[in-house]
Amino acid sequence: MDAPLRVERHRRILEVLHDREAVRVSTLSEILGVSEVTVRRDLEGLERRGLLERTHGGAVSVQRMREEPRYVDSITVHSEEKRLIGRAAAALVELGDTVFLNSGTTTLEVFRHITAPAVKVVTNSVGIALEAAGRDVELILLGGTYRAASNSLAGPIATATLRTVTATRAFIGVEGVSPRSGITTPTVAEAEVARLMIERTRGEIVIVADHSKLGTVADFTIAELDRIGRLVVDPGVGDEYRQELADLGVELLITEEAALAGSRPQWQGA
Repeated sequence: MDAPLRVERHRRILEVLHDREAVRVSTLSEILGVSEVTVRRDLEGLERRGLLERTHGGAVSVQRMREEPRYVDSITVHSEEKRLIGRAAAALVELGDTVFLNSGTTTLEVFRHITAPAVKVVTNSVGIALEAAGRDVELILLGGTYRAASNSLAGPIATATLRTVTATRAFIGVEGVSPRSGITTPTVAEAEVARLMIERTRGEIVIVADHSKLGTVADFTIAELDRIGRLVVDPGVGDEYRQELADLGVELLITEEAALAGSRPQWQGA
């Protein structure tokens, strides 16, 4: 007899997640007028169907990424958000840093906004390499097999070179950010490069991703969120999703808030 009611609760839970991206068990209990025990049972059933991911205090929406987006298409998607993310992330770069930047249109924006002097950039992004001319930045382009879909270099040569380099900071662009699945990407070659960049960084790991990447899960895990120091994202991230990430120890840098703070890179001094 409970089946029709359960179906209706499941439908309503998914509606709430579609609107909010993340929601607490206590909030769902109030909305649905049922106990928190019932809500948790419903969330377990929906998670088994791959429709959401449970978190410590509730659930987040999840969307599977089935194929790799093409670089040429990604350039025009959320372009203003990516520009502001790039500017806010680049302000974290300090004088003399050695920086890892993996491939992607958001990390390209990070590179475009780096102004700190004596910076060395190590990347597998062909797009970044093409914009290095005339810049006061030392750039090391990893070798490897060219991947047109991501406009990048990957494979054994790229990873072999990475194993000889250590960075003070890494900026990693991803296709998916999820509290349970971590940061993900749809191709194993790009995952290997990003994973090794994180492994070879002795300083801060910064994820750069617009809000559309939150709740997306791709096939290959780069790292769990507890390995990440900071996420730079636009204000499109919802309040409850912010709380879920904060509970996991991920520091959020919201582009609008960063601009209002008006802070300058540390190398410029007070």
